[in-house]
Amino acid sequence: MANNIKRHIDKLGMTVKDFAITLDFKYTTVLDWVNAKTYPRIDKIEIMANYFGVEKSDLVELYTPQAHSELVTAITDKVVQLDPPRQESVLDYASDQLEAQQQEKASKVTSIEEKRAEYDSRKRIVKNVDGTVSAGSGAWQEYDHDNDVSFYQDDILDDDDYDTIAVVVGHSMQPKIKHGDFLFIKLTPQVDMNTIGIFQVNGENYVKKLRQDQNGTPYLESLNKEYNDIPLTPDDNIRTIGEVVDIYREG
Repeated sequence: MANNIKRHIDKLGMTVKDFAITLDFKYTTVLDWVNAKTYPRIDKIEIMANYFGVEKSDLVELYTPQAHSELVTAITDKVVQLDPPRQESVLDYASDQLEAQQQEKASKVTSIEEKRAEYDSRKRIVKNVDGTVSAGSGAWQEYDHDNDVSFYQDDILDDDDYDTIAVVVGHSMQPKIKHGDFLFIKLTPQVDMNTIGIFQVNGENYVKKLRQDQNGTPYLESLNKEYNDIPLTPDDNIRTIGEVVDIYREG
């Protein structure tokens, strides 16, 4: 499905951000769709299908260009059987259809620019980013970020839904969490198994997924398999800082 969405976006000459702005979808959500990280709900599929002018099945089912080729072949087979005056009529009709299609695309481009202006004028809000967490080899506590950062207000959680914000350093949690992402964290001394949280191990802050092996021994999982998981032993100084409740990314 990801390829189908991307293909239709490309056919309109749009970027993923343009598409998200036009349909009032969250950009990072659409980005996850086209990268096959998440799957859109059926209501979103219907909205996209209506916008693209296709059936929902065209987005959901595997695309095969053969059907398109067969249609072009069938049209050509009919046209070559026509007398020249009728062939000219077909050409005139096709030209009219092409012009109408180009006008529709131009209209959509204008709409995109208007939406982009609206998007760029959205209210931003400054929040304090308290520290860094490692998606790599570990970030020491004293390397706290402690900077003010500007966020789009409608893209972040309400203040009651999180306690602190941290910036990610490293790549071990890709593709879900990337270097430079901002994590909205709910402080808690304990998180459920299979939950992404912030953990301090021997003085280093990590963003990892809490897992347990077949023997029931807990460990911290790196989603990027190019990075090692972090085993937890009784000799380690381990503290759960909080649960990641949202991820903010721009661009």
